[in-house]
Amino acid sequence: MKLTVIGCWGGYSKANEASSGYLLEHEGFQLLIDCGSAVLSKMQNFLQPEQLNSVILSHYHPDHIADIGVLQHARLIQGFLGKEMECLPIYGHASDELEFSKLTYKNITMGIAYQPDQPLTIGPFKVQFLQTDHPVPCFAMRFEVEGKSLVYTADTSYKEEFVPFSAGADLLVCECNFYGNQNGKGAGHMTSLDAGTLAEKANVKNLLITHLPHYGNLEQLKEEAARIYKGPVSLAAYQWSHTF
Repeated sequence: MKLTVIGCWGGYSKANEASSGYLLEHEGFQLLIDCGSAVLSKMQNFLQPEQLNSVILSHYHPDHIADIGVLQHARLIQGFLGKEMECLPIYGHASDELEFSKLTYKNITMGIAYQPDQPLTIGPFKVQFLQTDHPVPCFAMRFEVEGKSLVYTADTSYKEEFVPFSAGADLLVCECNFYGNQNGKGAGHMTSLDAGTLAEKANVKNLLITHLPHYGNLEQLKEEAARIYKGPVSLAAYQWSHTF
């Protein structure tokens, strides 16, 4: 299993970069996790839109779905140019009926509702869900394949349920939109200290801090998380990748 960061910014895209988007690969299967602004542009340095096998979305805030329409039109245009491809499944929750309805577009993409209380199989991946604490319905995901696991918190403030959900993960991709001296609870986001606490309590093998703020010294986030979590801590960045 290999994860590549396509975009890692919270709220909006930093200049020449992208908001939330992560490419998860295993044995040739290409799964895009979230599809925020500028993700399609940056993804094409690794993978063309017609090569995607599936997309899964945590929630419908623009910094996580802004490029869904762009992806749909890219695949439509490639079809006009003669490339044959199957209808792309896009998995999302159905709690927001209007936003979910937009995932289906002609015969280009098909929205498929996941059931958060049930495991889901996408290609080689088994996916489990946990509802997060965020202003809109949002779901964290645990991906497992061949004894390896990745947990993506999506957007959330800290909650103890994340500890068993993340237990022993090979990689924890943890949102961190606030510094240690701040309180992200009201906004539905974690601090660096929350990220470190979760990683330490869940005994994960690696921590990746993502959904980054647009201010301050980002290295401080890493340093603060490392005060609590004793394993390897990385800051998300475009093209950052990890194979496990």
